[in-house]
Amino acid sequence: MELSQIFTLAGKEFRDRMRNRWVLAVALVFTAFSLVITYFGGASSGQVGPRSIEFIIASLVSLVIYLIPLIALLLGFDAIVGERERGSLDLLLALPITKLELLLGKYLGLAASLTLSTLGGFALVAALLYQQFGWPGLFHYLGFMFSSTLLGLAFLSLAVLLSVLSRERTRASGLAIALWFFFVLVFDLLLLGALVASSGEFGGEALAYLLLLNPADVFRILNIFSLDDMRTLYGLTSIVPPALAKPWLMGLVMGGWIVVPLLLARWRFK
Repeated sequence: MELSQIFTLAGKEFRDRMRNRWVLAVALVFTAFSLVITYFGGASSGQVGPRSIEFIIASLVSLVIYLIPLIALLLGFDAIVGERERGSLDLLLALPITKLELLLGKYLGLAASLTLSTLGGFALVAALLYQQFGWPGLFHYLGFMFSSTLLGLAFLSLAVLLSVLSRERTRASGLAIALWFFFVLVFDLLLLGALVASSGEFGGEALAYLLLLNPADVFRILNIFSLDDMRTLYGLTSIVPPALAKPWLMGLVMGGWIVVPLLLARWRFK
């Protein structure tokens, strides 16, 4: 495996995304939504402007859980199957590069564009929060930005895996949307339904560990448990044990959601 060839492929993928204004469009979407939430999130209580760093991050967490997974899945679902349908995959594999180099190059290029758009979209709010709350507020917000990037990379890995498994681009896009529905909307409803149907007896302590099977829930735990004032408000203290309420541990779990789908994609592609 040669890093120079991987970076060459990644650079081409990144330039393609920059050329079609994809990065700029996503960054503008994140900037607009984050500014609206920051300034008007507390309008229902009669307050306009930054309310508190805890409230702002909790509101942005809800936004990120819906938007970033969808954007990441739509960005990467055709990484491999799109090349196959266009007839360019055989041409690429005829070059002196390995399948692993092609896969990593594609992923790194997409990951760079997704990371740039995510960080760029939240950068303006970071500057405003630093003026309002100083370094402590900025520290928590930077942690939120970093975890948001990890969430996007996790779903991008899942998208690349779908792209390798699928034989048609339309099927890959359908599976990407279904995957978004499952992790963002259906997964928690299934756990909640089982908990209610069993009158609270379902799962027990294992219920908290089942949340680790969803990268969106890992992202939520990672951010809410980094803000002491929001833990009781969201009721997570009664569900998630203190053993899981560690940022470094949740970061490792999120890293697993990035690496494992890529390993499966490499195995299937090979």
